[in-house]
Amino acid sequence: MHPNLSIVVPLFNEEESLPELVEWIERVCTTNGYRHEVIMVDDGSTDRSWEVVLQLAQRFPAVRGIRFQRNYGKSPALYVGFKAAEGDVVITMDADLQDSPDEIPELYRMIMEDGYDLVSGWKKVRYDNAITKNLPSKLYNAVNRSLTGIKLHDMNCGLKAYKRKVIKSIEVYGEMHRFIPVLARNAGFRKIGEKVVQHRARKYGSSKFGWERFINGFLDLLTIQYTTRFGKKPMHFFGVLGAFTFLTGLLSVTMLVIDKLRMGPDFGLTNKPAFYIALTSMVLGTLFFLSGFLAELIVRNAADRNHYMIEEDTDK
Repeated sequence: MHPNLSIVVPLFNEEESLPELVEWIERVCTTNGYRHEVIMVDDGSTDRSWEVVLQLAQRFPAVRGIRFQRNYGKSPALYVGFKAAEGDVVITMDADLQDSPDEIPELYRMIMEDGYDLVSGWKKVRYDNAITKNLPSKLYNAVNRSLTGIKLHDMNCGLKAYKRKVIKSIEVYGEMHRFIPVLARNAGFRKIGEKVVQHRARKYGSSKFGWERFINGFLDLLTIQYTTRFGKKPMHFFGVLGAFTFLTGLLSVTMLVIDKLRMGPDFGLTNKPAFYIALTSMVLGTLFFLSGFLAELIVRNAADRNHYMIEEDTDK
């Protein structure tokens, strides 16, 4: 029977928390009468996580395990989980028990009854280290809100709910799991909401993420912003940049030549640092133009150059 709820759990070395998590999920789903599936994606764990997943799959028919041969990261794990999910509503949560399955019913209701395309959790009260995690997270989310225009307090929260159509319309790769709301908005899903959720102190193990995630996250955000605006028209970016840089250099050289003609032979043109800066600007401008042309050739020969998502078609 087609499930009305899919719960996707990416995991890496979480053997201790998995039994408690699955039992909690099963208790909540059974109480609320959901036809559900729990998709656990083992991202190349080196502990006994996969053995625990196999045991849980035998105990609970709703549990399905998918195992990577090696560690790829959270985004690939979510991509595979999204591809396998069949529920009308898809909920993601971390495997470390810091996300509470008791949030599932309200998240499900907000999607099915309130009509949200995506609902992101907001861990308003956190139990992480204030200096190493909470403060950087607040700064990180403030930058995200400013650059993307999506007013979420905690874009990176692992506890989220989606309409099935959303997760089937986006592609999560690299480290893009941090920006799924951005990917969804760019795919045309505008009703994005937020729910304050409980953040529980970590019960087992330690965090698998370090400071580098903030640097990588900022770079990924720039990538999303660029590919969204210029992915199918890269010359619009490189052309403008190239024209501005080249013309700035050309103008500078022209002014120096005019000064040379006005001042006479005593004016040392090639002795001026501005002369070499201007020449460098002209060369850079030309290179930007060439980059734009090459990018256009790549885009025009890409297999998905005319891939567009269609909401409705009256002829079908």
